[in-house]
Amino acid sequence: MKDFKYNRGLVLFIVIGLIAALIIGVARHRVEEGNRQVDMAINYEDLLELSEREGLPAEEVLAQAKAAGITSLAVYDTTFKKLNASGKATALAGSEILANFHSGSLSDPFWRQLVAEGKILGNEVYIVGHDKRTWQELKEDVPRRLGSDRVTLLQVGSEEVMAVKAHYESFIKMDLGMPTDEMEAVNKAGFYVLARPTNFNKCSEEDVAAVFKRLEAIKISEVVFSGSQVLGANNSLQATIDEMKKRDLTLGLIEGVTQLQFYKQDGMNEVAKGIGYDKVARLYSIPKDEQPKLKIATAVERWANTDEERNIRIDLLRIYDKPSPNMSLMETNMQYFKDTRDILTAHGFTIGPAAAYASFYPDKFLRALVMVGIAAAAVLYLSLVIPSLNMAVKKQWMLFALFALAAAVPVLMGNGSKIRVLAALASANLFPAIAIIFQLDRIRYLRDKMTMGFGRMLATGLVALFVTGAMSYVGAAYLSGSLADTEYLLEFQIFRGIKLTFVLPLVLVAIAFLQRYDVFDGRMDDTDGVLNQLKKILDMPVKIKTLFLMFLVLIAGVVFVARSGHTSGMPVSAAELKFRAFLEQAFYARPRTKELLIGHPAFMLAVMAFWRKWPTMVFFGLVLIATIGQGSMVETFAHMRTPVYMSFMRGIGGIVLGAGIGAVAMMLVQLWQTVISRAKERKAA
Repeated sequence: MKDFKYNRGLVLFIVIGLIAALIIGVARHRVEEGNRQVDMAINYEDLLELSEREGLPAEEVLAQAKAAGITSLAVYDTTFKKLNASGKATALAGSEILANFHSGSLSDPFWRQLVAEGKILGNEVYIVGHDKRTWQELKEDVPRRLGSDRVTLLQVGSEEVMAVKAHYESFIKMDLGMPTDEMEAVNKAGFYVLARPTNFNKCSEEDVAAVFKRLEAIKISEVVFSGSQVLGANNSLQATIDEMKKRDLTLGLIEGVTQLQFYKQDGMNEVAKGIGYDKVARLYSIPKDEQPKLKIATAVERWANTDEERNIRIDLLRIYDKPSPNMSLMETNMQYFKDTRDILTAHGFTIGPAAAYASFYPDKFLRALVMVGIAAAAVLYLSLVIPSLNMAVKKQWMLFALFALAAAVPVLMGNGSKIRVLAALASANLFPAIAIIFQLDRIRYLRDKMTMGFGRMLATGLVALFVTGAMSYVGAAYLSGSLADTEYLLEFQIFRGIKLTFVLPLVLVAIAFLQRYDVFDGRMDDTDGVLNQLKKILDMPVKIKTLFLMFLVLIAGVVFVARSGHTSGMPVSAAELKFRAFLEQAFYARPRTKELLIGHPAFMLAVMAFWRKWPTMVFFGLVLIATIGQGSMVETFAHMRTPVYMSFMRGIGGIVLGAGIGAVAMMLVQLWQTVISRAKERKAA
């Protein structure tokens, strides 16, 4: 029997690196626990619409929304579509004025005089103000948006009229500027303003200053820029950065539709970096076309999961436009707001202006120790699959020195962003593989020294699964320690090797298995090595049924990889969605199905396969499937936006429930074998 020795010196370096990784992990957990305040926001216009639809005073609707938990109202740039509707100003097409003149319906003598003098043109827009403040702001905003050369002030009797060279249909939809009256009304009602300004065409520093001057006396919770550009893009971003820093404003960035990173806005990365990542919060809103399909309870549960798992700190809610059974539209929406607030507070969140992560960049020396530990793990794995290297301890130390220097030096020099990603990738793949390999070597050592009844076999399987899980969690600590900083927590940086982590651990374990067992003899004998077995596999005659089986395995592998992540498009069945919802209710964090239903039960059955001397090929298959569960436990931590404690508890829930399912599977197999054995005995008798 091949005896692979574990280099204790390398193990010591892994332990030292683990301590450093755990120190980083504890610091990360403290930073995450300090970021537990969520801003429940809704569009100001949505509440005004709700008041109109219910025939209630706007003040009453605003007061009830505040009592139900809403803390901020989103205010956008005004448009003439809104001003025309509110009556605060009117924009008229020149062609319409001329038509009224020629039809005789234009009665005002001053307007008739302007037409007669040829000052009214059909391709211009004419603006009349009916509110003094709104008019003053329009006199500032319209020339700033279009250029002063396109704007002329006319006198119509005692009133000023603004003549604008513009296409009417486009003009009334054009963003003009943040309306002071709306923002003051929001503050007066007891809310913060979630400011949603848009960028200018060829934005200047003066344009940026004008926007922030308009916000000066307003209580702002966050600034979330509207459109595909942040204010100041692309020539005046520094002005935006300076204005936000001067006012200590938080920048809100909108989560992408794939629930990964952000909706792309030109200049957002520059502004975020300029003001500091400790002044950035993530915003999510349930898509407009999706919310009507969700029951209130489902939407509420989504907010809890979103804020807990994806680090969302600005919840931009929408109103329901249809009432729930036996409720008015007003009651429906207020219940929605209240239930959302209640579930968030039950999860330990406070409600108010969005919290942001404190600046978190771990000490370079600690990070370097993590790199050294991963280098030790890489050499340890190689020594466990290359027999000649396993016997050559000096070569192991030479490789370790080379790997450790290559990994640690860039980090100590203050760089190393790419080496950290490689280290995280190595952690996600090496440690689950080493954990499985350790168990393979352990049971090979015990095989000839003990026998097992079913009860002891079951207990051994449970202990082995939890030990293996603990060893895999070492990889999770290393992965987190390699990447954890504010940029990863906010998803400005993401780990891009997730898909690879679904496959590579299987390859690493398969290589180790083929170095230890002959998969063809059916008796778990020693092997002549990986290459010899691969040659046998290539030389094997293949039957049609074998090809069909391999095709099914390939399909299962494609589904396994494609179902993971955010962008696969692989549909999830309604039954599975219900099962997931049940798990979310039953556990602190929903365990992953590939762990509790696939990997961990397969681990338990692999223990049974070994001690019951099932064919080696069956044992091999179960070991590979068991590796899926261990790899998944570590890969969970690659989603850096999810709090480290939640990722930890997700794995614990998976291994506990998976162990239970695996134990039941073992009992069923034992019962089946007993029934079959007795049936054969009766037949022989």
